Amino acid sequence: MKLPSALLTLATSALLSLPALAADEAGFKSIFNGKDLAGWEGNPKLWSVRDGAITGVTPPSEKNPKYGAITHNTFLVNKELTLKDFELRFSYRIVNGNSGVQYRSKVLSQGEWGPIVGGYQADFEAGKSYSGILYEEKGRGILAKRGEKTVVKEVAGKPKVDITGSTGKSEDIQATIKNEDWNDYVVIAKGNHLQHFINGMQTVDVTDEGGAKAAKEGILALQIHTGPPMTVQFKNLRIKELK
Repeated sequence: MKLPSALLTLATSALLSLPALAADEAGFKSIFNGKDLAGWEGNPKLWSVRDGAITGVTPPSEKNPKYGAITHNTFLVNKELTLKDFELRFSYRIVNGNSGVQYRSKVLSQGEWGPIVGGYQADFEAGKSYSGILYEEKGRGILAKRGEKTVVKEVAGKPKVDITGSTGKSEDIQATIKNEDWNDYVVIAKGNHLQHFINGMQTVDVTDEGGAKAAKEGILALQIHTGPPMTVQFKNLRIKELK
């Protein structure tokens, strides 16, 4: 049977795209086995694997169910990775609250609810303001708001963030983010150049000239944030070392 030309074109395009997709994933290594938390460390009362995804849940406070029970931000730490120059890809879903992925970070202490981590964070939330920003947890705070291209410097012992350009309108980026559904996140860190992307749209572009405060290596960790009871999930976590 002879296929109509339109169908033949679609079929040919699909076949041609498969090698391109495979090549795009070349060099990436999975960092989650989809079954359990082997290689990860955190509070087992908060972290588990559900439906093939790393899942963090904060229970409601007994005193006030509108708030989560945890009293500090806590994390699930990857025990096997030291990140330097890399590209990280993952999918996330969040219901209520705020979360993010720490990279080139450090475990600062062990709190009541698990590890406390500081460092660069690829932020995301259930709201409409912070998904995609670069935030430095336990450090210099927001280093780029969504849609900003920035250069971070150290002036008289204090951080100075200069906005040097734009990666797009914040509201346009937000419009592509699916509420309470899966979204794709990419983090690229090479030298002092840091970039975040959500669903294919670049959210920030940061050059960190902060001297000793511009981390060149560190751990990877997933966040549960204080605030309302929340659920956050991560899947398809994979990473490639950049040369």
